[in-house]
Amino acid sequence: MRTLIISDLHLGSISGADLLRRPQLRRPLLAALADVDRLVLLGDVLELRHGPVREALAASREFFQELGAALDGRELVIVAGNHDHALVEPWLAARGAEDEPPPLALEQLLQPQDVSPAYARIAGWASPARVRIAYPGVWVRPDVYATHGHYLDCHLTVPTLERLSVGVMSRLLRRPADTFSRVVDYEAMGAPVFAWRDAVARDTHTGSALNGLATVSAWTALHGGSGGAGVPGTGQGAAAGDGAVARGGHRRGAKALRGLRRRALVAAFPLAVAALNRAGIGPLRAEISTEELRRAGLRAMDEVAVRLGLGEAYVVFGHTHRPGPLAGDDESEWLGRAGARLLNCGSWTYAGIFLTDTPGESPYWPGAGVLVGDTGAPQVVRMLQERTRAEIRPARLRPAPA
Repeated sequence: MRTLIISDLHLGSISGADLLRRPQLRRPLLAALADVDRLVLLGDVLELRHGPVREALAASREFFQELGAALDGRELVIVAGNHDHALVEPWLAARGAEDEPPPLALEQLLQPQDVSPAYARIAGWASPARVRIAYPGVWVRPDVYATHGHYLDCHLTVPTLERLSVGVMSRLLRRPADTFSRVVDYEAMGAPVFAWRDAVARDTHTGSALNGLATVSAWTALHGGSGGAGVPGTGQGAAAGDGAVARGGHRRGAKALRGLRRRALVAAFPLAVAALNRAGIGPLRAEISTEELRRAGLRAMDEVAVRLGLGEAYVVFGHTHRPGPLAGDDESEWLGRAGARLLNCGSWTYAGIFLTDTPGESPYWPGAGVLVGDTGAPQVVRMLQERTRAEIRPARLRPAPA
């Protein structure tokens, strides 16, 4: 059975970064389905941290209708991630409502109507595809296990908001991540954090601290960027006038102030990381280069694989939005210490901070997936490599016509 796995669609993102909401960017994915027997959506399918579930569902309806028509009776497996954990939470809560439930296994295969009303609606839209829900992962093949990958945040050394949140929870509950050995250990750390954020977004749009925009701004500042298209120049011609000069002075002042703030943030960041380590939230490192993001994510996912006993299986995950291994990657980084062979299926979201203007040049270029055949090693495939940055850029970020 040939299976295509994609992850991190984030349908319903208020930034417009969710590419599969746009018909012209769905076509390469729908075309790829002609050669597979099953599609796995590996978590963060919906973006439920930006606003109410109803809005994310409305934004995704057309996608699921086209997806179901393209699959035409073949199987669609949906896995929950951290950004859409609310979709599987009703089932998780109900399973232990009366009696002590059995331990969570690596794979629970469920019918949509038994999990949540939202999944039942999605399954209806995706008909005639045969929809099943899997959590926290799915055995695609006896030697291929796929899971969203959010458990890796418990072991991550990069101080992301998610890592800090589960670190605080681990500290409060006195359950350090280096003692974990079961699915329930990871759920106990992450689920309360996810539930709080989901509750905030249930009835209204969230602020930048929760919807990720503040994280992007901080990242940009730490790397010396402007966080956008840059501050326009002044003096555009001899007739600029005194008003334009005044506005230019104001812009230069604002730019200088941003520069001061950036330098202050860069200087304070290592100190803040050291303080978090002293408080028992770590271990964390102050390095946040893209290379360290890749390495740290792989180390953390390997830790999960070891602790959950995945052995020498191929382990497919998403979450970090960086597909791989890609040409030029060090293959040894993707091989776990107990033999797990890691693969990441990337994302279908636009993250301009990581992209260049050359199509497909950045490893974070969206539109990737992992193709699993009946035998042999799974392969990373990239479906939007021919699209230009202008084509994938969200409309609200495109420059106005001259």
